[in-house]
Amino acid sequence: MPPAQAELMAAALRENGVPHAYVLFAGEQHGFRKAENIRAALDGELSFYSQVLGFDLPPEDGITPIAVVRQ
Repeated sequence: MPPAQAELMAAALRENGVPHAYVLFAGEQHGFRKAENIRAALDGELSFYSQVLGFDLPPEDGITPIAVVRQ
């Protein structure tokens, strides 16, 4: 979705106290084209789930945690 729509959605989630993460990928539009961005998005999704659902990721997976907004 266009960044403006994503920002509106993130603002609505924040205002309603819904945990979320908003990550922009430069040069991408609707859907991912670059392999490294696909991997980063999937790793970020797993990081999000682990933080929100409360499970630990194995350290050997090398996944960098994303910032989850919980306000």
